[in-house]
Amino acid sequence: MVTIETNKDYRFSLLHLGFRLFFLLGAVFSAFAISAWFWFYYHGTQFLDNGNFPIILWHAHEMIFGYSMAVAVGFLLTAVKNWTGHQTLRGYGLLLLGLFWLMARIMPFTDFPGALMIMALFDLLFDATVCIALLYPLVRSKQWKQLGIWSILLLMTTGNTLFYIGLIWKHPELTQIGLFFGLYLIIALIMLMGQRVMPFFIERGVGYPVVLMVRPWVNVSSVILMMFFIVAVVWDPISLITALVAIALAFLQVLQMIGWYTPGIWRKPLLWSLYLAYGWIFIGFILTALVHWIPINPMLGIHAFAYGGVGMMTIGMMARVSLGHTGRNIFTPPQALNWMFFSLFLGAIVRVIIPIILPMQYRMWIEVSQGLWIIAFVGFIIVYAPMLIKPRIDGRYG
Repeated sequence: MVTIETNKDYRFSLLHLGFRLFFLLGAVFSAFAISAWFWFYYHGTQFLDNGNFPIILWHAHEMIFGYSMAVAVGFLLTAVKNWTGHQTLRGYGLLLLGLFWLMARIMPFTDFPGALMIMALFDLLFDATVCIALLYPLVRSKQWKQLGIWSILLLMTTGNTLFYIGLIWKHPELTQIGLFFGLYLIIALIMLMGQRVMPFFIERGVGYPVVLMVRPWVNVSSVILMMFFIVAVVWDPISLITALVAIALAFLQVLQMIGWYTPGIWRKPLLWSLYLAYGWIFIGFILTALVHWIPINPMLGIHAFAYGGVGMMTIGMMARVSLGHTGRNIFTPPQALNWMFFSLFLGAIVRVIIPIILPMQYRMWIEVSQGLWIIAFVGFIIVYAPMLIKPRIDGRYG
């Protein structure tokens, strides 16, 4: 009898855990979406879906509810499995969830009658399925303390619903509310998860003994004020109340960063990238507040949050989680991470800071920042796609 040994290196593992599929989908879509945005912006394209979807709204929606949501879902499907000990979606269930997400991303580029309605159906089906898939193991294991994070996904679904109602039935105020809701809920999720994992990552990642200063009152105050900020900025993004709450949140983020600081982070790309992402969130709050008093472009504050904060945090978390959950050593990450993270950090400076100094070349700065984003994410895909597709190097399932 002849025994044929199967080489595990050729086993397809993309559907083993949520981070594999959604980090890869998110990274590929990010590179595509910004490339498309570069093309549309350069050529002056105004609409998709036969004139029904303004291109600026497509860009904003897809980077929030497409890219950012994909990364958040990949992270949470993996994290909830660790928190609860119960398996989250995998295999065909995970594949179906990925198809819901993918169909929503494709629809604006088709000529199907009612493409926007079909996009909304698939996108909201994706959101609702994620909420159910994550709620089940949390309730089963009685992890009630995690419901705060889960509730952010539920609110994201609400924001996405408002966006589509506004877009399809021509209520622009609802599209704006939906987009603001989505962006700042992603920032809230980053802040909430950062409070949990950043001290842990830094203390165990710098390579020497260190005990960071964690202020519980800052954590609680940040969460409460962020909820007030979301309501205020959705109601009136340039009001005095919005500005004052933004300043308070900026102060709290500085306290967080001071407590988390140790010089060793600058030798570790998986640490300094996440740390600088928090710096961009601080800048986002400051620029949002300044709009109330001085005439600066409000898009700069939004892109401090979106490009610098969300962009750097998501690529940094994807890089770290992918290494750890594929059995690799997070203390010896790929050298390419340094230039990927630097490219994104430089892009954030070009998109947010330089236009304040040289506003006359605003269009050029947007195009340069688009190119730097694409470089960073194409680099991530090249380095990480094989890790996400192939099995763990230690032979374990996951």
